[in-house]
Amino acid sequence: MNAVQTYRYLQPSALRAAGLDLQTCGGPAANPRFFAGFLTAPAASAAGLLAVAEVARTRYHQPVNPASLDPVVTGSRDRLRFESFSGCCGVYARMDVLPAGLDGEISGHGTTNVDVNPPLREALARVGGIEPLHVAVGPDDLTVSTVDGAVVERKVPLPGRWLRGFAEVHVLTAGFEPRAEIAAAEAAAFLRRLPAANDRSVLWAVPAGRTLRLTSRPVPGAVCLAGAGRLAALRGVLRHARTLRVYGPAVRTGSPAVPSTWELDAGALRVSLTLSPEPYRGFSGEGAALAALAGDDVFDDAELVGALLNWDPAIDVAALADAAALPDERVRAALAQLGTAGRVGYDVADGAYFHRVMPYDAGRAERDNPRLVGARALVERGAVEPDGADATVRTDAETYRVRRHPDGAYSCSCRWWARHRGQRGPCRHALAVSMVAAPVGALS
Repeated sequence: MNAVQTYRYLQPSALRAAGLDLQTCGGPAANPRFFAGFLTAPAASAAGLLAVAEVARTRYHQPVNPASLDPVVTGSRDRLRFESFSGCCGVYARMDVLPAGLDGEISGHGTTNVDVNPPLREALARVGGIEPLHVAVGPDDLTVSTVDGAVVERKVPLPGRWLRGFAEVHVLTAGFEPRAEIAAAEAAAFLRRLPAANDRSVLWAVPAGRTLRLTSRPVPGAVCLAGAGRLAALRGVLRHARTLRVYGPAVRTGSPAVPSTWELDAGALRVSLTLSPEPYRGFSGEGAALAALAGDDVFDDAELVGALLNWDPAIDVAALADAAALPDERVRAALAQLGTAGRVGYDVADGAYFHRVMPYDAGRAERDNPRLVGARALVERGAVEPDGADATVRTDAETYRVRRHPDGAYSCSCRWWARHRGQRGPCRHALAVSMVAAPVGALS
């Protein structure tokens, strides 16, 4: 299901003689202003913003005409973050402009859309040199004070899958670890060796000396690379990068395809792409956030922890636990819950959550998740019959048996579980059982 999202800008974003003027939409305030100053790495920043915007307008699976989805920008205490999803929701892009990349004042905190229009993309592609570039993120004071100023308004169909993707990707990446780091020169050579853009195979990258080699089978220490052509957006940033870092979950021989993050570090900024496990799979359907969405037991903790967040660029779990008087593990569970509403994201480079508030309906990711809606309906109808650690779930047409294993994971006799074997989150029957049972362990 798509929603029509209205973006209202006081004027189009543009690269003017005085510098780069990025227009923002709604959020913590109408057309908020987050930053005014210089970007110390102008060419790299332009290339990174182009990469994030390119992902936003691309559908990698079953390509169609480019969309016009605006990235979101977060102003926090010491950095700016630009984020987007691809139209198919299988690629998550982010540029983090770090403190070393900013020479100016972050005058506001919040998250909103930022206008990256076709003329601006053309202008950004021409940015070069080493001279600092002045940037205003948000309307400048003159524009804000002009009552008769022009308003640029665009209504675009914003895929519900994209909104749910933000709820999923933080849960997945929170389990990532650094797997490889190679210099930019080796990274450029590696990217040149990748299959064509239309290749849909699932490959695995294995550290090999100063570079990475590709293999068709997973081995310990490997990183999944599904649909290698989806890394194309990084190529424009390569000439500015120092290193390529790769992150992913632990795998073993015979592991199924898993997501991965590919990050270029340019010193003053980082640009990363997180890829779904297979080209046809969008993050919105991975089911990683279902346990957090279904867990009423952490709702109160999430409310408490959320009230203590203060636009932290890297959330210190231990300090937050002290402030909330909660154990660390309950704070992490609360952060996972907050992430399903877009109130936090996860930075694999820092190994930490960061605070943001998405400019969308916070409850939509839950309401639009078919498995979660179905599970709640089963509970309301009294369809779950517990039997010790197991349960029977009766629907109008079928009866299913759900088993809870010693590690806390669930399995089910339904076709969904037989097809995915827990690799795309729990089925609606297991979710319903978890809602009825005492909240113990993980769902899969």
